[in-house]
Amino acid sequence: MKKCLEGSNAIAHVVNSCKPGVVSAYPITPQTHIVEDLSKLNADGESGFEFVRAESEFAAASIVLGASATGVRSYTATSSQGLLLMTEVLFTIAGMRLPMVMTCANRAVSAPINIWNDQQDSMTVRDSGWIMLYAEDNQEAVDLHPVAFKVSEQLRLPVMINVDGFILTHTYQGLDIPTAKELAAFLPEYVPQKGQILDVKNPVSLGCFATPSDYMEIREDLYIDLKNSTKILKKELANYKKMFKRGSSELVEYYGDKKAKTVFVAMGSVVGTIKDAVDELNEEGKSVAVVKVKCFRPMPEAELLSKLTNAKNIAVVDKSISLGKEGILATEIKSICRQKNQKIQSFITGLGGRDITKKMIKGIYKKVLSKDNKIVFVKK
Repeated sequence: MKKCLEGSNAIAHVVNSCKPGVVSAYPITPQTHIVEDLSKLNADGESGFEFVRAESEFAAASIVLGASATGVRSYTATSSQGLLLMTEVLFTIAGMRLPMVMTCANRAVSAPINIWNDQQDSMTVRDSGWIMLYAEDNQEAVDLHPVAFKVSEQLRLPVMINVDGFILTHTYQGLDIPTAKELAAFLPEYVPQKGQILDVKNPVSLGCFATPSDYMEIREDLYIDLKNSTKILKKELANYKKMFKRGSSELVEYYGDKKAKTVFVAMGSVVGTIKDAVDELNEEGKSVAVVKVKCFRPMPEAELLSKLTNAKNIAVVDKSISLGKEGILATEIKSICRQKNQKIQSFITGLGGRDITKKMIKGIYKKVLSKDNKIVFVKK
């Protein structure tokens, strides 16, 4: 169905069509419209899930943990300080190997208080053991949710879908929204395996005490399975593309001059602005491209390396920062690309919702071509 919807409303509709059994959340800007719409769908009898409004984000995460532990398809959404309040439970969910999907409407974290968009919140919990996907636009955000549920339940790994707060969640766009009937052919009913859930007829312990002789092996298993999840991710993205005739099966996407020596790297909605700037720069006779990172965890290193092999100047555009170091994505790119003749420079921009313009992107292009290789805060 083609509809003109706000991003949050569209996400709520597709989540409902994925038929979760339990949805729990605490309202926090800018994800509130997602759970408000899900609550309304539930109140109007247009859903089959139990909706639980928790007293905090910590409680909401704990509720969906419990629901998933009993074999129920579960969903929650959060943002910013709410995500950070969930931190303890996020590690527990991943460590217990519980499937679930969460939408994070990316937003700056305090202090000072700021409700606008950057990606500092999700970057702060990047090592919690969740698969982390970043949407460029609302259509991609819609399409990633069914894929996330399917991948999560196959691998018993939680998935976090990141959408830029306000920039995507509160903007309207003409979107293709898959119906529940259409999605049923792609996303089957969740049937957990025996021994993986709490069941009075088949008692098991989940998340129990682990001694030093066991803990390291358990964490290693989680590491290996998370690293290997790229295969299933790409497979299900390809299956979704085949069924719905849109999207990409790639975890890393390349846009622009195929022979470009100067390449931007970025995640989320800023990629759209960079694409516009790349088009204009190429029209001016420059040779430029942008590499979009759709999957941050696990980091698709082989795909990234293949996309950046020919690049000589790499401008990594981050909407977050590791204080005392540099842009977080920039650190990741530097760990993957080790060619001595490559210049990889970290550019921090858009923090706290600062507008990112084509003029700023063109300024980054000029800066990455210079001899200077210091971290740059791009403000205007």
